[in-house]
Amino acid sequence: MLYLCATPIGNLEDITMRALRVLREVDLIAAEDTRHTRKLLSRYDIHTGLTSYHRHNMRAKGPVLLDLLRSGKNIALVSDAGMPGVSDQGSELVGLALREGCGVTAIPGPSAAITALVVSGLPTESFIFIGFLPSSAKARREKLRELQPQQGTLIFYEAPHRLRATLADLYEVLGHRAAAAARELTKLHEEIIRGSLAELVEHFREKEPRGEFTLVVDGAGAESPAKNEPEWLHLSPADHVALIEAKGAGRKDALREVARLRGISRREVYQAVLEKET
Repeated sequence: MLYLCATPIGNLEDITMRALRVLREVDLIAAEDTRHTRKLLSRYDIHTGLTSYHRHNMRAKGPVLLDLLRSGKNIALVSDAGMPGVSDQGSELVGLALREGCGVTAIPGPSAAITALVVSGLPTESFIFIGFLPSSAKARREKLRELQPQQGTLIFYEAPHRLRATLADLYEVLGHRAAAAARELTKLHEEIIRGSLAELVEHFREKEPRGEFTLVVDGAGAESPAKNEPEWLHLSPADHVALIEAKGAGRKDALREVARLRGISRREVYQAVLEKET
């Protein structure tokens, strides 16, 4: 049997009695990072054998684990945090096991996505979990444009080094929506920043993002999603600069702001303005 065993997303006390029993009783624990999981096992005096199963070795290690399952062994699969199989390589092993007729069951527990959703203050009746957006700016914006008409609350995961770019793209594509950025969930320094996407962009422009983030963004709503679009979305970069200047900004500040919001270089914006003015 393959056990998908949820582990704490931060606070080590957030683990169920059933999960602890399973981790003690299985023949082997397959962990995303054995060093990380060993801390949890040490905390609860669990001495079950560990092996690694992660994105970089899953092609080679998957068949090995499958052979053990076929031979009657019980394996617990754990990620670094939360439920394995969500935005990680666990789903690959689940697919292998099911195709071979091996039993698969889940030991439920913490989830960063659901935890962030319920504390965000945004609607919970309908939501869409996206996970990590593409790393390239072009692909990320294309994905967000696909999501623009979705009425359910949107949930994303993001790394600190990409947070600013992702928030800028969210604001550019989705417009003036309510949102929340949750970090260090369940830990001592847990922080949830709530506000509009524009306010989150401004907050993290001044504050260095630290820790893994879960972003929760309001859906398009029952009306046309166009109501959420920023007023400049369909303007050219040059006209966008003119719009900001009309609100009282100087040329240099307007160029910088347009470049930031659109995710392009200030040189590109400046060139577009020169072409329009000549």
